[in-house]
Amino acid sequence: MSPSLNSQSSQTSQTSKTRWIIENVISLGLALLIVFMIRSSIVEAFKIPSGSMIPTLLTGDHIFVNKFAYGLKIPFSDVLTDHPTFIVKRDAPKRGDIIVFKYPKDERVYFIKRVIGVPGDTIEIKSKTLYINHQAIPRVPFEGKNTDKIYKTFDDPKYSPANLDLFTEHLNPADASGDHLIMLDKQNVGDTFGPIVVPADQLFVMGDNRDFSNDSRFWGFVPMNNVKGRAMVIWLSLWVNISDGQFIFRPERIGTVLH
Repeated sequence: MSPSLNSQSSQTSQTSKTRWIIENVISLGLALLIVFMIRSSIVEAFKIPSGSMIPTLLTGDHIFVNKFAYGLKIPFSDVLTDHPTFIVKRDAPKRGDIIVFKYPKDERVYFIKRVIGVPGDTIEIKSKTLYINHQAIPRVPFEGKNTDKIYKTFDDPKYSPANLDLFTEHLNPADASGDHLIMLDKQNVGDTFGPIVVPADQLFVMGDNRDFSNDSRFWGFVPMNNVKGRAMVIWLSLWVNISDGQFIFRPERIGTVLH
């Protein structure tokens, strides 16, 4: 009798272990599916790899992107097809929005820039002054009490008051919520572009670090279908470069709302 009982006990133990593994694998699979669905359709984290959006975003800033900002899409629809399928479609990106999008020249790469022109807008730059629909966009020198503090956060000697100017740009003069900082290189004085009209279902984007940004001035427009979402907030600011021995942690930037 004893061998039979031991055999049954062993089988019962093995069955319980197998059931436990299956239940946990299913639970983990469901949890991962929910996480990926949220990441696909609602919110996703991105890291800023370059300085094209300085002074708004610094290299090493980690941000959350609101992927629901322009509509709720079917999860993974932009992976399974060449365009997202929306359940609920909201307003399209507007001037001043900071957007993450698939780079039109290589859609495996993500870029982050500010929307400057929407469909129908005429964009032109004369001697570094931005014109939208033939109207010069006003800007004023930034001379707040935090100017020195802002320059110190750049962590790069080439970004100094001797080389660069900070301005507050009024992209939407009638709406102060569109005001943002831009940075211009004092050495590059002859920047001109356009005029060019933004086509339907396209966007014209630029970096806030105007003279050090690879943007629509060089490679064209962003199709609406390439837009992943709108930048919301900085949740971490940390830059580590082992080869150069760099470790930069900026706790004061955590929680910064982006606009």
